[in-house]
Amino acid sequence: MGIVEKIKEIEEEMARTQKNKATEYHLGLLKAKLARYRAQLLEPTSKSSGGGTGFDVQKSGDARVALIGFPSVGKSTLLSKCTHTQSESAAYEFTTLTAIPGVLEYQGARIQLLDLPGIVEGASEGRGRGRQVVATAKTADLILIMLDATKSEEQRRLLEIELDAVGIRLNKKRPDVVFKRKTTGGITINKTVPLTKTDEKTIRTILASYKLHNCDVMIREDITTDEFIDVLIGTRKYIPCLYVYNKIDAISLERMDQLAREDHTVVISCELGLNLDYLIEKIWEELDLVKVYTKKRGAHPDLADPICLRKGASVEDVCNGIHRSLAANFRYALVW
Repeated sequence: MGIVEKIKEIEEEMARTQKNKATEYHLGLLKAKLARYRAQLLEPTSKSSGGGTGFDVQKSGDARVALIGFPSVGKSTLLSKCTHTQSESAAYEFTTLTAIPGVLEYQGARIQLLDLPGIVEGASEGRGRGRQVVATAKTADLILIMLDATKSEEQRRLLEIELDAVGIRLNKKRPDVVFKRKTTGGITINKTVPLTKTDEKTIRTILASYKLHNCDVMIREDITTDEFIDVLIGTRKYIPCLYVYNKIDAISLERMDQLAREDHTVVISCELGLNLDYLIEKIWEELDLVKVYTKKRGAHPDLADPICLRKGASVEDVCNGIHRSLAANFRYALVW
């Protein structure tokens, strides 16, 4: 039995199992097993033999934004409208077959916009180059999920499931849990808040299923079983996301108003160029970039060419933004 069949078997068993206090322990075990199989599925099974074209694109600019969606939702049209890059777009599906980068220039920042091929249901299991698409999305600082406003909400749910299956957590923060391995002493679990969504027995069982018999766990928030498994695996990516509904010119005003009021949502029309300026503003807001201006002693700061960094960056990050050899010989900085 292959990994995909094992995953389906566990998912079917989880769907059959009723969720209550008595089955919580059993479901925790199944979730741990499922996460382990999914991690195996994402690892390459054999060494690359060379040949073929590379899929990922070198990261450039101050931030990377990935466009993800089903075929023919307007990803290539959006890239062409917002950047100087022409991505082929047509009335048939799968027009884009590889990752196409473009550069969006806004408020002195250079943001790399990446047009990824349309993904299909089952992408996390390798269908339709889906694994390469979602692996590239993991390197992004922000994900734009492109949706067709004329279609049902099911498209959004399916895309969230596919990204969740490969370890991308959208609009979520990393759980406040500290996990440390040790050589002896058994398992020590300390918590500063009462756990209402899981219990200590389930946590100990999950640790045992990962063959972790000596470790310290400090839990500082009320986490779920899934969140604890994410901490154990340690490869999960927590990425901000904007849901972009295209083709609003083909729906009613009431429906458009309803979509626009949802959290982390922007409504646009690529064909008519509607609301694209607001989308670019939202991208800037979600990336949470700060602009640093450098100045020579006795001179005015250079306000034309800022260094753009993520909020919380240090002086060392500024040095690396100028040149990677600068930090080694750097002595001090004055910050205003």
